[in-house]
Amino acid sequence: MNPAVTAALLAAGIAAAALAGAWYMQLVWGLQPCELCLKQRYAYYAIVPLGLLLALAGSVAPRGLLVAGIVLIALAALGNAGLGVYHAGVEWGFWPGPTECTGPVGNLGSASSLLERLDSVKVVRCDEVQFRFLGLSLAGYSVLISLLIAAIAAWGIRGTSLRA
Repeated sequence: MNPAVTAALLAAGIAAAALAGAWYMQLVWGLQPCELCLKQRYAYYAIVPLGLLLALAGSVAPRGLLVAGIVLIALAALGNAGLGVYHAGVEWGFWPGPTECTGPVGNLGSASSLLERLDSVKVVRCDEVQFRFLGLSLAGYSVLISLLIAAIAAWGIRGTSLRA
């Protein structure tokens, strides 16, 4: 099998699993994502369809196009790893985070009950960790997952470039 196709399928599968885990934790566990958490999902949203498209086109696409697609996956994963490092640094207090916050606002009702409704809005801060496992926050795990995807992409690039 073509290394680019294998790498594309693996990258798409890992990114899809990361997204499924994020959505599970949000919808089932009730962990609401902060602004940086939501931004870290963008790379996974791009890697899944790109990886599947490359895998489908693997038998007919020119080698250069496959390599270019895998390079895009690697760049998206590396960029996401950088964003995850930034987010983890914000959580550990190494540097300030973004000023925007997220939270379900919804219908605030009439003006007379506005203050009461605003008190019930849960603001999710980027510098407060909601969940840690083995000492790592979800931002830290996103770094590891993104680096794994980048390594798989690098393997696919190398294997495809070496093929005659």
